[in-house]
Amino acid sequence: MTEPNDARVGLYIDFDNIVISRYQQLHGRNAFQRDGIRNFDKTSRDADPEVAARLSAATVDFNAIIDFAASFGTLVVNRAYADWSVPVNASYQRQLMSRAVDLTQLFTTTTRGTKNGADIRLAVDVVEDLFRLPDLTHVIIIAGDSDYIALAQKSKRLGRFVVGIGVAGSTSTSLAAACDEFEDYDSLPGIEKVAPSPEAESTRTDKRKGGRRAAEPLEVEAEAEPTPPASAARKFTTIPMFSHTDDASFDEQEPADDIDPQTVATELLVRALQIGHAKGDDDEWLNTGTVKNQMRRMDPSFNEKPLGFRSFTDFLSSRSDVAELAEDGSQRLIRYRPKSDSGR
Repeated sequence: MTEPNDARVGLYIDFDNIVISRYQQLHGRNAFQRDGIRNFDKTSRDADPEVAARLSAATVDFNAIIDFAASFGTLVVNRAYADWSVPVNASYQRQLMSRAVDLTQLFTTTTRGTKNGADIRLAVDVVEDLFRLPDLTHVIIIAGDSDYIALAQKSKRLGRFVVGIGVAGSTSTSLAAACDEFEDYDSLPGIEKVAPSPEAESTRTDKRKGGRRAAEPLEVEAEAEPTPPASAARKFTTIPMFSHTDDASFDEQEPADDIDPQTVATELLVRALQIGHAKGDDDEWLNTGTVKNQMRRMDPSFNEKPLGFRSFTDFLSSRSDVAELAEDGSQRLIRYRPKSDSGR
């Protein structure tokens, strides 16, 4: 029997968003449409074996997503939104139904598929559940579309803890900022690292050089945001996607200059330490857990693992020039080390 104070979680999956984004992450921008994946049936005798292999490589592990969602509490709502008559979607039905996912059918009414229908239906259902289920404590949105920013903000205003999960390259940085916590699909426990195809690497190289491919309609894309001037330096206050490395491509326009995620992570740590000391009544040492929570509040997408560290302590140890670690019994403590002290 569920205890009254247990966390109760609602999981909402924009199925097309995550599946299409994963395919394009591995095989290049617009690859989903170019390869005709929407109506591709890999079980057909006439199926192109190369396309079938690419589709298999981009298979999304929804078990890992559901397991991660369950780590927050009891799953009381578990829905996925898609047109389940589409072959690529239908291939996931058994996996999802075995995990008690409610498959919400969206019928295709336009040539662009069900993208907008999924956005609207998912958002309406979340808002309805927030009022219908007052004991719902967590809202987890599986998507990276900036259309969900208002939904995340509304859920937070109504007192829920909002978690977002998206795919590198197809996630709005503004959506990550609107959540209490944001995770990349690749950083979830149990997800094996898959190397992008040469086509995807070529797309990323073109974007770094400022090049653009011929305009093609997108199956999944975030709402375009104003492109900052090339001369404008990206400030620390801009919310970066820490869970991504600098080789990840984004549907959103990013500043022309490459930003080292390690450097930005260090700046975030310094800011969190400075804030912690300022609010700590002159306390010289801070709890490392408190510091990490502050960093996640400042940037919900911060994650030390994609930066190459097994734990937050390892991350802190690598920043010995700006932070000093100590132990007090079972507690790990940290304090800011100003530049003038780093050489001591």
